[in-house]
Amino acid sequence: MSRPIEVERKRQLADGGEALARTLADLRWVPDSPVTEVDTYYSRPDVDYMETVECLRVRRRGDFAEITYKPPSTAATHSADNVIAKAETNVRLAPGHADHADRLLECIGMRRLVRVEKHRTTYRHQLHPSATVSIDTVAGVGAFVETEVIGADADAAAQAVAEIETRLRVGHCPVVSLPYRDLVLNCTTV
Repeated sequence: MSRPIEVERKRQLADGGEALARTLADLRWVPDSPVTEVDTYYSRPDVDYMETVECLRVRRRGDFAEITYKPPSTAATHSADNVIAKAETNVRLAPGHADHADRLLECIGMRRLVRVEKHRTTYRHQLHPSATVSIDTVAGVGAFVETEVIGADADAAAQAVAEIETRLRVGHCPVVSLPYRDLVLNCTTV
């Protein structure tokens, strides 16, 4: 059995997401409780994850914590229209152990790249059980919408992302191809 693939596209929002939140409500997308996620990103000393567009992070969200790895981006995982389709590996941590994960990664030689703080509200729809739409406000960077579909067929999931974006009327919003990690790093180096 194949692992599910996360297919997503991110777009920048000019108004902080207020208009999109109203559209989501009108279309009966139901919001989860807003959360704050704090991600600490790492890279290997011998491989620059900024160049390979790999992801190794420790995520904190309230009492929840996990380590996530996403493989390098390639032409197969990152399409010309900026739809990203990757199988990711997540390891959930026991409450209170995120700091232990950070220490472990640093002890084995991983380099800390950046810390990203994001306020997220995720919306779900009963007719789209494998889809989520999230409005993210990333500290120091701005507001974004991330449309994500999880599925076994990357092409079908990419088509679903496009259809949802059309219904939400966000097609005019600029597509953002860089991960939040890179956006934050670009802002801190200017």
